[in-house]
Amino acid sequence: MLSPHVSRRSLIRRSGALTAIIALGLTGCGGADDELAEQAGSEQGYVAGSDVITQLAVGERGEPIELAAEYTDGTSFDIADWRGAPVALNLWYAACSPCRKEAPALQANYERYQDDGVRFLGINVRDQAPAAEAFANTFGLTFPSMLDQDGIGVAALSTVLPPQAVPSTVVLDAQGRPAARVVGAVDESTLKALIADVLNESA
Repeated sequence: MLSPHVSRRSLIRRSGALTAIIALGLTGCGGADDELAEQAGSEQGYVAGSDVITQLAVGERGEPIELAAEYTDGTSFDIADWRGAPVALNLWYAACSPCRKEAPALQANYERYQDDGVRFLGINVRDQAPAAEAFANTFGLTFPSMLDQDGIGVAALSTVLPPQAVPSTVVLDAQGRPAARVVGAVDESTLKALIADVLNESA
């Protein structure tokens, strides 16, 4: 299991691409000990978390993540079909301020790495389809999301993320194994470096 505090310990592999940005402060809706806002749509209840960036060496990544569900439009998917290239999984919901802040960074990297076969999936932990789709339209997000009110997406990442870590982003390697995570809002340069590191492994 990835510990929420391992970024200050030996599990971090400081690559050249990430060393300059790993110390950036990030603002999250919650962390391992924080609570999410109690009411959907409310700005109350957000607590700045002790956000961390973690990378795992190839030999320490464990088993592939398994997740099969439906996009917000009802189309079925299975991330096992995406193996062969990195995958970025992002936990979010529409009323989360840091989720709105990080949305352009996610879209920018989705566009940057599309030609490399990198897949992106949003895991919406709270909303119904209309709210999720309105969020995507507002921020021009063209990568798909799933609705996770039943918790299967969060459960799939339970060995990687604390249960209330929203927003968070997990980067899977080409074998579907967790290679990196950001607990809290991710910025564009950080996510770019994390994905590039995984791409460079196969190169």
